[in-house]
This record gives sequence, C-alpha cells and structure tokens, in this order.
Amino acid sequence: MLDNIEYNFDEKITRKNTNCAKYDGLKRYFGYEDLNPLWVADMDFKTPSFINDAILDAAKNSLYGYSIDSDDIYQSIINWQNTQHNWQINKEDIYMINGVVPAYSACIEAFSEENDEVIVQTPIYPPLFKCVNANNRKVVVNELKKDENGYYTMDLEDLESKITPKTKILALCSPHNPVGRVWSKDELEKLANICIKHNIIIVSDEIHSDITFKKFTPLSSISKEIANQTITLNSAGKTFNIAGLNSAYAISKNQDLLNKFKKIAQKREIQSINFFGYIATKAAYDNGAIFVEELKKYLLSNIEFTKNYFEKNSIKINFFQPEATYLLWLDFSSFNLSHNEIKNKLLIGAKLALNDGVSFGSNGNEYFRLNLALSQKALEIALNQLSKEFI
Repeated sequence: MLDNIEYNFDEKITRKNTNCAKYDGLKRYFGYEDLNPLWVADMDFKTPSFINDAILDAAKNSLYGYSIDSDDIYQSIINWQNTQHNWQINKEDIYMINGVVPAYSACIEAFSEENDEVIVQTPIYPPLFKCVNANNRKVVVNELKKDENGYYTMDLEDLESKITPKTKILALCSPHNPVGRVWSKDELEKLANICIKHNIIIVSDEIHSDITFKKFTPLSSISKEIANQTITLNSAGKTFNIAGLNSAYAISKNQDLLNKFKKIAQKREIQSINFFGYIATKAAYDNGAIFVEELKKYLLSNIEFTKNYFEKNSIKINFFQPEATYLLWLDFSSFNLSHNEIKNKLLIGAKLALNDGVSFGSNGNEYFRLNLALSQKALEIALNQLSKEFI
C-alpha cells in the first residue's frame, strides 16, 4: 500500500458478467470457469475518473453517430509524446487507427509481398505470429539472448545472419512484451542500423511505452535516418485501461511509408475510430500525467511484493524484474517438470489462469506470463494459490 496517492488502486473491482474477456472468457480459453485470471493484459483498476467524466459528458448529447477526427486529438498525442518522451512529432506524421494489432497486420501487407520474410524477436506477443501467417508471409525467428539472471538482450549477430533478399520487415516490441525490457538507445541504434543497411522496415510496437520504470527512447526519435525506416504503433489503451474502446494510432516521419500504410488501412477499414475512443484518448493524454506516475509506483510495489513473497516462501519461480509493463515472465524450469505438467498444476492445482509461454515462441517453454495489475490484496490471494503448488 502506498501513502499520499491520489488514485485508489486498492479498490476491489468486480468484472464478472460484464463481457470482460479476462473473467468471462475463462471457460472458452482455458476450459475452466473457477480460475483466478491473471492473463489478459489489461488492468483490474478503474479507468481514471477524468476519462469517465469526459465520456459521460459526451454521452449527454444522447447521439452516437459516425465520428471524425479533430485537430484536438492530434494535438493531445503530439503534446503527450513531447512531454512524456521528448519526441517531437507533427499532425501529418499521425494516422488514427482502431487497434495496434490490426495496424500491425496492415503494415505487413503494406511493406511486403506474399512469401516475403518478417523477423520477430522471440519470446514475443503471440498475435504477431498470427498476423504474419494470415498475410501469407514467412516468420523468421531471431531469439533474444538470456543470461543466468534472466536478463534478455538482442542477438544482433544472429539477426544479421538470417537476413535474406526476401526479408522486408522487422517487428520490434519496445518495451518488450513479455520479457519487460526497455531497450537502451544504444541497443535500438545498433538494431536500426542493421535494418537500414538491408533496407528492412521496422514496425515498432510501443504500446507499453508509458508504463516504464527507466528511460524509454522512442525508436524514431533517435535520428532522421532511423525515423525514415520506421513506423510506430501506439495507443493510450494499455496505460489508461481503455483497450476496449479500440483507439490507436500510427506514426511515421516518412510520408511515403505512412501513405502506403494508409492505403492498406483504408482498404481494411481500420481507420474508423469508436466515438468514445476519441474522447477517451484525448482526456487521457490531456490529464493523465499524474495518474501514470502513481500507477507506476503501485505496479513497482506489486513487483517488489511478489519478489519478497517468493523469497519469504522459498518459491523457486524465477523472474527478471521488469523494466516496463505490469507483466511478469515467470520461469518454472527449476521444478524439472514438463511444460504440460506446469500448465496442469497452474490450472487444476493452483486454479490460476496465466498466459502460456509457448504461445510467445518455442523459447517460452517452461514459462508463463503473469499480470500483476491488480490490488495488492488480490495479488496476495493469487500468490497464495500459486505457492500451494510450487514450493
């Protein structure tokens, strides 16, 4: 628990029977309903009141017709990226879209042809694999390297060795989901220079960029040359718990690149934003700085609480303390169990729903991802369940 905090992250939240994927989708995705859900990457905290108030105020008109973007929404994005990340962008660099994943899929179609190659750095967010395959492109895996402390780095030598004339796109997850790395400016620069050398477009998913515990560098902010090779995808959805409103945006300083993307986005009809998505995004970016700082403090306290709980109870589950996100990449390898045995102990014994590490790539074997964006009391209950099976 934290003192002198404006937002109540300890408040008990009820999400069952609200069409909530995390809670109401348990039977569909796991085969069981009586699970404690720590999987879907949204937060069990109320969306801040300044967003709810803006939505309620807009609803007073009692009319929910087709919406259109305005200068205000662009200015809120411009201001946020400047004040939070020291990244200067302009209105013409931004294109509104209804989600990062649909935009990622559109990027694959826009910047490559069928049977071309897309590099992904595993373990990585599972929908990226699906998007590549659905567009009839080939996934090329560039595994991250992990040291004895669970610290992941990019394997740039392996990356360059796998590039062929068919390699057109690199999917960058920055900050990285699920391993929680905030890539340094030096790491990003080295990666980008390889892509520039081989004329590979970088699609940089920066949706977790606000929930970072060390300095975050937007890839395109590093240099004009890197910006020219990059399209960035982002949203207020993760930061402010408004993912269900389907409001996101793409940014590129390269107008040719952005125009290619726009053409496919319009073909796929992903440029139409939910009416409340516009309202919520603007309210979030105009008013959200204090909320984000307090959120990060609470998440850090939950990370520390989990670390101390594992040590106190001699739980041999390892994890690298994340530099970003509210997701823990849990390593169960010390138990010498098969992946399916770990999975069954979680589901049947502990009655916990965690994301299966194998879905993030083959190097996710013996790993599961845990979402700790919930009250510390609720987190302790979940950890008690976990400890009964994994001491």
